[in-house]
Amino acid sequence: MLGIGAKPIGMRSAAMPRFFFHLHDDVDLPDPDGSELPDLAAARERANAAALDVICGVLKAERRLTLHHRIDIEDEHHRVVETVRFGDLVAIVS
Repeated sequence: MLGIGAKPIGMRSAAMPRFFFHLHDDVDLPDPDGSELPDLAAARERANAAALDVICGVLKAERRLTLHHRIDIEDEHHRVVETVRFGDLVAIVS
């Protein structure tokens, strides 16, 4: 899902860790392939961008936003190392 540009497992670079981006919104969408990225900061940037893409798509298509939706970032040992919550990425202003 969010692993666009991921290298196949057999072509992995030993120097780059693999991160997995699991989307939890109206349905759970696991990322089975992950992506090689230099570090957690780069993984966080990728998750933030993906979450904003999802937010924009849902707002455009359905005119709604669910703030508790999230993307869990897992490391290559399948431990959640960070969670990007949709509500943390937007400011609601009236």
